[in-house]
Amino acid sequence: MSESESVDFSYAPAPESRSIVQIKDSYGLFVGGEFVPGKESFKTVNPATEEVLAEVASATADEVDRAVAAARTAFDTVWGPMPGRERAKYLYRIARLIQERSRELAVLESIDNGKPIRETRDVDLPLVAAHFFYYAGWADKLEHSGFGTRPIGVAGQVIPWNFPLMMLAWKIAPALACGNTVVLKPAETTPLTALLFAEMCQQADLPPGVVNIVTGAGETGRALVEHPGIDKVAFTGSTEVGKQIARSVAGTGKRLTLELGGKGANIVFDDAPLDQAVEGIINAIYFNQGHVCCAGSRLLVQESVADELLAKLKIRMATLRVGDPLDKNTDVGAINSAAQLSTIRDLVASGVDEGAELWSPPCDLPESGFWFAPTLFTEVALSHRIAREEIFGPVLSVLTFRTPAEAVEKANNTPYGLSAGVWTEKGSRILSMADKLRAGVVWANTFNQFDPASPFGGYKESGFGREGGRHGLEAYLAH
Repeated sequence: MSESESVDFSYAPAPESRSIVQIKDSYGLFVGGEFVPGKESFKTVNPATEEVLAEVASATADEVDRAVAAARTAFDTVWGPMPGRERAKYLYRIARLIQERSRELAVLESIDNGKPIRETRDVDLPLVAAHFFYYAGWADKLEHSGFGTRPIGVAGQVIPWNFPLMMLAWKIAPALACGNTVVLKPAETTPLTALLFAEMCQQADLPPGVVNIVTGAGETGRALVEHPGIDKVAFTGSTEVGKQIARSVAGTGKRLTLELGGKGANIVFDDAPLDQAVEGIINAIYFNQGHVCCAGSRLLVQESVADELLAKLKIRMATLRVGDPLDKNTDVGAINSAAQLSTIRDLVASGVDEGAELWSPPCDLPESGFWFAPTLFTEVALSHRIAREEIFGPVLSVLTFRTPAEAVEKANNTPYGLSAGVWTEKGSRILSMADKLRAGVVWANTFNQFDPASPFGGYKESGFGREGGRHGLEAYLAH
């Protein structure tokens, strides 16, 4: 090829087929092993198109009561007395079904949530199956956990919309492995994969009442959390709602774990491999549209390399493709809801008003649906709202530091304490920083890496308790 010739690398869409998923017109509640109609309903929409996907039952207090009663009966008569090795068989069966139907689940998750198919297919679904496999292995080995062997009873679990299936797995798998039964409420904007999971529980011949799914909004969640028949509450979501739940549970004797918001610091030192760090920064904040509680939404860069790093980061951001979540080339999908998009816009506007400098790459957004371009703020002060509040969107705030002590001070200057990243070639510095950072998870020269054998959780207003690993069993055992 001569120097005058060029190669056309123009974009060619590669859409995943939607035909593998059969979305019903309406869905009921999953109670006692069966789908039952609800008295009330709401619509769930595709955030990429605003298309109504289905009519979904909204559980009333009476219907939540029936689900808790079904879970109690199953716990007393079947699941609680069942030997661990028998419970394990069901968990293994569910894990294998998840693998067998992973393409279907990944497509449905992308449609209902707005996240790119590449993420649901390559990240979410493998981790969902892995969690069920991992806790299936624990079911007959609880005496080695260090937390006892006796289950608590009925667990009421409320999960968010950013990782619907993954949060379901994080909650349900350890609860069932320990011998508890479950009433789970998915987020009102992303109920469909939880309801498909309910069908898979039927397919696995899971005893009726062991898993119950009640869909609905905040009132349904409140009825579940405050129900006197619940022995254990597990919640993942906003810090504001977490505080409300903690107040409602106080004094009831219910066990409680909370995994709440975050404002993670991603700290880059001057000796870090900058090209590798740029990829880590992209993954930390633009993965899942920034809808990640442990997102690295604050970038702390050592002054001597700040200009070089930001130049590289902007070049990389310009390559991100925003668009159809079912396109395998998409990097950034749709914002989950109109309400969340409004929140992001409000906080971004505050950043501009307070004097921060906004930059976004050229980006053609679809005309319908909920979209926000990958955004970068420089000239950020610690007092700015964008540096203090959780944006939960594809927005990165950049601050600089001169010394490791200053980096630690700025990283810890937040009410949250969920995650942090450290980028440096010095192992001793990594260990020193990890010891000083008040974060439940500290990644070294990487970000957003998860494994079912590794515990996850936060400090301060990011909640308490751990999910994943041996430590994830503690919340579901009476010790």
